[in-house]
Amino acid sequence: MADVLALQALAAGGPRVVAGASRLDTPVRWAHVAEIPEIPTLLRGGELVLTTGIGLPTDPAGRAAFLRALADVPVAGLVVELGRAFVGRLPAAMVTQAEQLGLVLVELPREVAFVEVTEAVHALVLDAQIALMRATQAVHEAFTEMSVEGAEPEHVLRLVARLARTPVVLENLAHQVLAHDAAGGDPGRLLDRWESRSRQARPEGRTGWDADAGLLVTTVGARGHDWGRLLLVRPEPPEPLDVLLVERAAATLALNRLLARDLEGLERQTHRSLLAALLAHTEPDADVVLRARALGVPLEGRRLLGVVVRPWSPPGSPTGGLEGQARLRDLGECVAHAARAAGVAALVGALDDRGIGVLAALSPRQRDVDVLPLLADEVRRSVKGRLPHVDADRLVVAAGSVVGGPRDARRSLVEAGQVADAAAHLSTTAPFLRLPDLRLRGLLQLLRDDPRVHTFTEREIGALLAHDAATGDDLTGTLRTYLAAGRNKSVAAQRAHLSRPAFYDRLAKVEQVLRADLDDVETCTSLHVALLAHDTR
Repeated sequence: MADVLALQALAAGGPRVVAGASRLDTPVRWAHVAEIPEIPTLLRGGELVLTTGIGLPTDPAGRAAFLRALADVPVAGLVVELGRAFVGRLPAAMVTQAEQLGLVLVELPREVAFVEVTEAVHALVLDAQIALMRATQAVHEAFTEMSVEGAEPEHVLRLVARLARTPVVLENLAHQVLAHDAAGGDPGRLLDRWESRSRQARPEGRTGWDADAGLLVTTVGARGHDWGRLLLVRPEPPEPLDVLLVERAAATLALNRLLARDLEGLERQTHRSLLAALLAHTEPDADVVLRARALGVPLEGRRLLGVVVRPWSPPGSPTGGLEGQARLRDLGECVAHAARAAGVAALVGALDDRGIGVLAALSPRQRDVDVLPLLADEVRRSVKGRLPHVDADRLVVAAGSVVGGPRDARRSLVEAGQVADAAAHLSTTAPFLRLPDLRLRGLLQLLRDDPRVHTFTEREIGALLAHDAATGDDLTGTLRTYLAAGRNKSVAAQRAHLSRPAFYDRLAKVEQVLRADLDDVETCTSLHVALLAHDTR
């Protein structure tokens, strides 16, 4: 409406906004000249209604009904030219009624050509639509190019922030930030208490705007597996282009995650493709056995052992110390060299962007308890000589169970990957690890990215975390202290440095927020597991 009032064709009439001045940001979809009281029934919403008032009801009740009907449509605004039906000023009752209805009401002291106003408004609307179409096309072209190039999340978010001119964040389902772009602002300010802010945003559907949190949110995932959310910082209601922008960006992120590939040599590529086929069962076992045999790795009639090798990394490091596909390739070559040095026939290739997978084919004379220490030692020796940037002494070598053939190879590789996921953040110096070496914390660590664990954690303690984020209380700490004390309230109160009545009162608040009975053993076990899962993120 503000843009329309500034048009020369309308400004010539000296427009005065007499009601709804706070709603001049209302979008105008079209302009319509009306001189009959039944015009509201012919409108679809968003129109600017122009009238001299000669066809409007003459009684106050009729005028009030007319204004209510316009507000119900709703129209963008009503412009009344003075001089015919109304002289000098619009009736005070009309102004009051329009203000109460939130209807923009404008009076024109001087005559204007309505046809020129409608032409100018329609030109403005069409220009905006053409600009939106051009911007939409540019967005589609930009993200199509990124999809083809397999752009990293940081590049995708950089484009979103530049086009939207506002910060954007990619997070996982546990509200942890995976990537962000502050759009030239302060990243620290953007990420400060991010989890609390993000938890407030729970729009309906896959894409929606949460006014309280000031965030436009869309879900990221593909093939029915959602793994994150893309959030655009938008305190004001988003424009249609904003929605298109985040949805195309989310689709690009999901697609690129599916299509991500490493850049290892031809031999490693072949090994990797065979490992992928075994993991996904995309090829007949006979074909995989034949191809592996051609590579000098006999799988048929052998006992198979899955191993995963990853550099140790502190919590929060997404790359595991590899810092790029070239170093992942180099690690793969080191592991392949170590397997040959240990006398182990094996398929060696990248399983993901963090480490290398090994499927060792053990001969009848080789035992896994003998092969694993030797292989781990050779891997560290090879890494020390070839990759000085990787801490070989803290390298994670994780092994699965020995299986009887190619059909069960996936189980051993998946188990090794799970052990590696857990061990990568446990700061262990053991030469190698297997599943029995891990306890509950290790199990939760290896499942930390599983959406089902996130769902369980949110269901169990999400309300408590949200309460603490909103109030500044630390009821979560109270629950943690109580459970760590073996549900002994006296001991827990002492550890919390509170009087028993004060501590009991906090426990009662915990029960009220969670709607849980803390005297129930099974309930406390579930809450304890949820807290551990939350702490391992």
